[in-house]
Amino acid sequence: MLKRLFAMLTVMIVLIGALGFVKFKQIQVAIAQGASFQPPPEAVTTIVAQQERWPSTLNAIGTLAPVQGVTVSADLPGTIDRVNFESGNQVRAGDILVQLDTRQERAQLAAAEAQRDLAQLNFERMQGLLKEKVISQAESDRATADIRQTEARVGEIRAAIDRKTIRAPFSGVAGLRQVNVGQYLSNGNPIVSLQALNPIYVNFGVPQQVGSQMREGHVVHITTDEVAGVAFEGRITAIDNIVDQTTRNIQVQATLPNPGSRLHPGMFVQVEVALGPAREVVSLPASAISYAPYGDSVFVVTDLKDPHGQTYRGVRQQFVKVEGSRGDQVGIASGVKPGDEVVTSGAFKLRNAAAVFVNNKVRPGNNPAPNPEDN
Repeated sequence: MLKRLFAMLTVMIVLIGALGFVKFKQIQVAIAQGASFQPPPEAVTTIVAQQERWPSTLNAIGTLAPVQGVTVSADLPGTIDRVNFESGNQVRAGDILVQLDTRQERAQLAAAEAQRDLAQLNFERMQGLLKEKVISQAESDRATADIRQTEARVGEIRAAIDRKTIRAPFSGVAGLRQVNVGQYLSNGNPIVSLQALNPIYVNFGVPQQVGSQMREGHVVHITTDEVAGVAFEGRITAIDNIVDQTTRNIQVQATLPNPGSRLHPGMFVQVEVALGPAREVVSLPASAISYAPYGDSVFVVTDLKDPHGQTYRGVRQQFVKVEGSRGDQVGIASGVKPGDEVVTSGAFKLRNAAAVFVNNKVRPGNNPAPNPEDN
C-alpha cells in the first residue's frame, strides 16, 4: 500500500515538474519575442523644408472708428416743427437737421427789437440834449445802458432761436432717425448719430516688444471679410504714449481712405503693418508644429538604427523657434534647416525614434494666401 502511494506521488511530482518546465520555456520564448517586438511604422505625410524671403510684417486685429462721430441731440427743450433728413442720408456741415418750434421766441424777439429801437431813439435824443447841456451826464449814461441792455436781450433771444435750429456740425452720414415731427424734446434727447466715414480710423494694439518699430507714416494694409477681395491701404498717424497694464500692448491709430463708405465704425478688420526689410525663414505648414508649454517642436524624418544595428526610417523630435505666420504657413527662425524632411500630419501619435511610413497622397494645406470654400 505504501509502495503504491509513494509511486503515485512520484508520478505526480514528475508530471508537475514537466508541466512547470514547459510553461517556463513558453514564458522565456514570450519574453524574448516581446523584447524583439517592433511596433509597425506610423503613416505620416511630410514636406521638405525650404528657405523663403518673407516680408517683415506684423499682423493684428483692429477696430474701425470714425474720424468724427457724435450723437446729435437737443440743446434746448421744445417741440419738433420740421425734420429735414432721413436715416442714412449724406449731410453737409451746417445743414439744418431739425427745427424746433420757435413761435414764442420770435414773438419775444419782436418785442425786444421794438424796445431796442425805442432805446436807440432815446439814446440819440439824449446825445443831442447832452451837447446842449440840457441833461446831466448821468441821464445820458442811463440811456446808453438801456440801449446796451436791449441789444443784449435781442441777442439772447436770437441765440435761443439759433439753438433750436439743430444743424449738422460736420459733413457725414446720418444714422437711424430717432425723432418725429410733433415730438417734444428735452435737453440732451438724442436725434441721430452722425459719422464722418471718409477717411476713417483703424485702432489696433501691438506688443510692447515691437512698439519701438512703429513709426508715423508706416504703411498698413487692412482687409475684412465684410468687403471680401478688397485691401485698403492707410498710414499710421498716431501712437499712444502708454502701455496697457493688462495686455502689455501699445495702441496705434492709422488713417485710411474709405471711398464709398464701405467700411463702418465698429467693424473688426485684419491689419498688416510693414516693419522693415524682408527676412529669411524656413517655411512649414502650420500643421507640422507641435505646440507645448515647454516649447514648440517638429518631427524630422531621418535614417535611424535599431538595437540590432538595422537601419530604418524614423523621426527625431526637434525644438524650433516660430517667427510669424501667413496663411497656412509658419516661419521657423531656428531648429530646422532647408532640406530637412518634416512631418506635416500624424505628429500627435509619434514619439522620439518612432518608425514611420511616408504617404504623401493627401497633404495638409500649405498656401500663403488660402481662400477657403466657405469664405
